[in-house]
Amino acid sequence: MGIDTRAALARCASALLSSIVAAGLLSADAAAADGTPAKELFGAKALPTQSEPSSYGFYSKGCLAGGIAIPTDGPTWQAMRLSRNRRWGHPAMIALIERLSHDAADNIGWPGLLLGDISQPRGGPMLSGHASHQIGLDADIWLTPMPKKTLSYQERETISATSMLDKSKFLTIDPAAWTPAHARLIMLAASYPEVERIFVNPAIKKKLCDSWKGDRSALGKVRPIYGHDYHFHVRIKCPGDSKGCKDQAAVPAGDGCDKSLAWWFTDEPWAKPTEKPVKPVKPKFTTLADLPKTCALVLNGPAPASELQATYGTAYRAVAAVPAAATSIEAAIGAAEEAPLANIPVPLPRPALQ
Repeated sequence: MGIDTRAALARCASALLSSIVAAGLLSADAAAADGTPAKELFGAKALPTQSEPSSYGFYSKGCLAGGIAIPTDGPTWQAMRLSRNRRWGHPAMIALIERLSHDAADNIGWPGLLLGDISQPRGGPMLSGHASHQIGLDADIWLTPMPKKTLSYQERETISATSMLDKSKFLTIDPAAWTPAHARLIMLAASYPEVERIFVNPAIKKKLCDSWKGDRSALGKVRPIYGHDYHFHVRIKCPGDSKGCKDQAAVPAGDGCDKSLAWWFTDEPWAKPTEKPVKPVKPKFTTLADLPKTCALVLNGPAPASELQATYGTAYRAVAAVPAAATSIEAAIGAAEEAPLANIPVPLPRPALQ
């Protein structure tokens, strides 16, 4: 086969692969145009993009490129609800979780973390549950200590976390459930510089305000919110590699043990609407068009060969391979277009006319 023929075949195969990638992007455009809920698109992705990590958009409206998974089991953690496939995050988030689990075990006697939802493989809106957790920078950590035994898959699906509230009283901590170790764990998590906020139930925040005797400089990061009596929610700042990530406004100065907390203990946050809606409003779902434009590339970017290739290692470093030429999700798409052609069938050369 002559050089010109090989070059022509290579161009043909490259064009074929480019058309495959383009078809994926066109399908994303079609999904955006027909109003398909973004949660269905991102919820269907089983693997992340094979690209350098980057968070795009805001915590409640965005996506994640180059996400990695924390292993289901570590020396000081176990991941729960594995069927949801939500143990993915930006490497900075996964590193923070692993570090917190080790520090808690070594320094405050917490036996290990039970991990709730982090993010989907490519972030984005979830099929159920959270409004946030979309850019790989949020994680839920149960307030139930990790047991000594390794939980089975079924146990991880069915065991319930323990509420810290006395359900017979209004916003009151249950002294039979809450311990000083819970306070130490939450304040340890808040102490890391990269942590932007810790969300907890208002009763937990009040308990910390009333009883925490240590350094209170990070207490202002602990923010009261509805629910969150079974787990606490860790949110970290936008990493330096994520230029398309939008940080949340800084928390107000002070420890947060002020009138903003007292408001939660009034009737106002819990009052039911007094006016009946005139007409039921059909819920509006977030579509791909509502997300940052890069999320269309994230949705259809190339994936690693397996989950193992994108699972976090030890000592706070990732083992996921990144294509040498891929410096972003855009570059990863380009790398896919120029990938080796060994697995792509190409037509045989036509025989010369006799």
